[in-house]
Parts: sequence; C-alpha cells; structure tokens
Amino acid sequence: MNRRSFFTATAALGATWALGAATPGPRPAPSRKNAIRFGVATYSYWHFRTEKVPIETVIDKAAEVGADAVDLLHRQMDLPEREPLTSDHRRYLQRLKRHAFRRGIDLACLSIHQNFVQQDPAERRKHVEHTEKCIEIAYELGVPCIRLNSGRWNTIKDFDELMKARGVEPVLPGVKESEGFDWCIESIQRCLPKAEQCGVMLALENHWGLSRTPEGLLRILNAIESPWLGALMDTGNFLEDPYDKLAQIAPRTVYVQAKTYYGGGEWYTLNLDYKRIAGILRQAGYSGYVTLEFEGKENPETAVPKSLAMLRKAFRD
Repeated sequence: MNRRSFFTATAALGATWALGAATPGPRPAPSRKNAIRFGVATYSYWHFRTEKVPIETVIDKAAEVGADAVDLLHRQMDLPEREPLTSDHRRYLQRLKRHAFRRGIDLACLSIHQNFVQQDPAERRKHVEHTEKCIEIAYELGVPCIRLNSGRWNTIKDFDELMKARGVEPVLPGVKESEGFDWCIESIQRCLPKAEQCGVMLALENHWGLSRTPEGLLRILNAIESPWLGALMDTGNFLEDPYDKLAQIAPRTVYVQAKTYYGGGEWYTLNLDYKRIAGILRQAGYSGYVTLEFEGKENPETAVPKSLAMLRKAFRD
C-alpha cells in the first residue's frame, strides 16, 4: 500500500468508526452495585494509649489483609502537629505516598483535629490556619478528603470523663449555643477556598461537640453551600438509637468510617447491625469508601481482618 492509499483507507476507517459509534446510541452506564471500596484507618492500630504505630506499618498491614485504602490519622504521622510544613516534612509525605503506591493502597482520607468552638477570634483563626495546613498535607499526599470536627465546648476537659457523660457537655458560661454554631460555620467557610484550590473535600464528622447529633451536623452543613463540603458518617458516634440518625445524615455523606469493638470497646461498645447500615447507605446512593476504625481491645492483628470480612459481607450481600 502506498502512502496516499494508506491515508485514504485510514480516513475512511475513522469515518466508519464515527458513524458506528453514533448508530447504537449511548452506552449503558457500568453497574455500581459493588462499588464500595474498603479501607483501614491507621487509628485501628493505635488508640493514643501506646507508642505510635508508624503509618508505613499500617499501609503494609492493609495491603496484607486485602484492603483498598488507608485513612491517615494526622496525630499518628511522623510530623509535629502544629508547626508549619518544612522541606523535610514534605519529603516525609512524598515517601508515604510512594510507599502506598508501591503497595497498591489508596490514601483515602486524612483525619485531623481542630476545634472551631472558640470564643476568641484569634484562637479560631489558629484552628483555621491549622486546617488549611492539613489541606495542604492532603494535597501533597494526593488524599482527596479530610475529616473535620466541628469542635466542642471543652467544659469537660478529660476525654475519658466526656465518654462517661456520653459525649454531652455543658455550654460555656455566658455563651449561647447558637454562638458556637456561628463560630463553626464561619470557620469552615474560611477553609473552603483552600479546599477548592487544592481539590480536597471537607468531610464534617458526627463527632463530639456541635455535630454530636444529626440535627447539629445538618445545621452546619445546611448553612454552607459548597460542593467541597459534605458529611463524614462515623457509624459509632451516635450512641443511642443510631439507625434513624445515620439515615438522616446518609444523603449528605461523602465518606464513611465504620467502627468495630472486638474485645470490648476502649470507651464503650456498640452492637451495630452493618447489614442495616449498608441498606441505609445504599438507599442514599452512597458508593464511596467504607473505612474500618477498629476501636476494641482485641489485638488488631486478628480484629482488623475479621472486621473487614464482616464489612465486606454486610455491604456486598
């Protein structure tokens, strides 16, 4: 075939392909029935009570048990929590990213701590700046989502005591609860430009403090219109009558942390029906990550694999 014949034949073939693609109509969308991906939170191996378990170790363990992803606890990283990022810190982040890639593990979320319930505007600004730094950490790692806390009043200082009080604490003297919501909403709004710039979702957890109830969580989310903000559903943080509460936040959920408590919980134990939770999320159209947060006293070497097996069965049956 000479050069002219080749180009004539190629052009005709291209036209045939174009016509053929147009004739049958749009392709059916691939099924998302089993789209849930399962991760392991580094917190599953370290509950603040012992020496830190390195992030790299948890990435290796996640790969060994067949997980798809890891959720990184910021306080577990080999970084000072509050200092500005340095070139050495950034090199550490790149090493983590390389390690996860070579092990075939997604880095799905960065779980951070901040408290926007601060009466002093200067203190709120510090927590906004900390959150912006964490967004930058997520960007460096290629992590698409960070876990936000609303913050709490800190009128119960000790966390063990807060857990004994079922997460309920008094409002600061002389302050209205509505003021706390205003501070939190304003602070999250200040973080959103950085989140959009870096392409990192902010996922507000039903955690202790203002977001302890579905009404509190949704009050904050409904006050802020942004595609870069959603809910993080922690299945173990509604301590009473959880299922109706989980259903309330499911339509806004962009990420899920799933608690298990083998060996008895560090602070409390819930007997969660994960088939029912899977149905709630399926009804809401959720098809993202479900990440295990093992919070029991059993050795995670045995508890994490059986927790993942249970979650896979519940969500894929």
